[in-house]
Amino acid sequence: MDKVMVETSRIRTHCFVSGPTDGVPVLLVHGNITTGRFWQDLADGFPDGYRLVAPDLRSFGRTERKPVDATRGLRDWSDDLHALVEALGWTGTGRLHLAGWSNGGGVVQQYAIDHADQLASIALVAPLAPYGFGGSKDIQGTPCWEDWAGTGGGTANPDFVRRMAAGDDSEDEPASSPRVVMRTFFWSPAYKAPDEDELMAEVLLTAVGDTGYPGDATASPNWPGVAPGDSGVNNAFSGKWCDTSAFADLQVRPPVLWLRGDQDQVISDESMFDFGTLGRLEVVPGWPGMEVFPPQPQIAQTRAMLDRYQAGGGSVQEVVYDCGHCPPIERSAEVREQLLAHIKAAG
Repeated sequence: MDKVMVETSRIRTHCFVSGPTDGVPVLLVHGNITTGRFWQDLADGFPDGYRLVAPDLRSFGRTERKPVDATRGLRDWSDDLHALVEALGWTGTGRLHLAGWSNGGGVVQQYAIDHADQLASIALVAPLAPYGFGGSKDIQGTPCWEDWAGTGGGTANPDFVRRMAAGDDSEDEPASSPRVVMRTFFWSPAYKAPDEDELMAEVLLTAVGDTGYPGDATASPNWPGVAPGDSGVNNAFSGKWCDTSAFADLQVRPPVLWLRGDQDQVISDESMFDFGTLGRLEVVPGWPGMEVFPPQPQIAQTRAMLDRYQAGGGSVQEVVYDCGHCPPIERSAEVREQLLAHIKAAG
């Protein structure tokens, strides 16, 4: 993929692009602590006739540095995407195919809530659950604590954050090594990324701090003692501010493809980054128990949302791969084939 910088009405956006500029428009949205580069394996095998654009979201990659207002949930990113779509001349056609991975899948849900009439199809790849990440106990998104303690910027490992800020790509002290975390949690143990060094370099382009990753935090009297702040990446996808459940009730319902890996340790009903899971495993002491703070049922929440979407007349196809959190890399050929079929069927 080539690299271009696009001036938009909101933010100067760096994008990875391929295909003819007049091709069928496909917008690919990455997840947390990554960049558009994570779509390259999938994009490289796309046939002629498609224009693929994979932007670096606000706070990531080479895109202009601007703060994330977490009180808007995922809307800073959704609005940035719409400004990019406008700058590319893709508005008003209803031909846009939109795919999002991980947190990018949540951003895609928000974009559809705001601009469903612009979309020809939607692909959600290991997407963020509709009630954000962590801190809710059932498929309705009921919070474990009223202040959403146990979610947001304060839940990030401080040693990991420090090493991200320092640009540390070593494997020293594996528990807090960005390289080892990527290798362990982005794909399954069976997969070794041949371009790991390049991907690691992209991860380390993340803007670290209170207005970027992971964001600020507030003290809480509730376990584990921290609650979301109002700025930065991880706060934006806390359930305190993030709720995309309205996706289920869209008046315009583009066909949805839901892709995920059966070995995903990030987006899961027992995520290894969820304090409910970490407390149950006694990694974080003082856990108040399953009735108070269970692991968030992320897959179940997404399924309930998409069941409602389908019940209202929308089309949903679910495909599960034998892989970890990043099917576009670990199963790039299969995901490409599935995405192409989905796009072609949507017309």
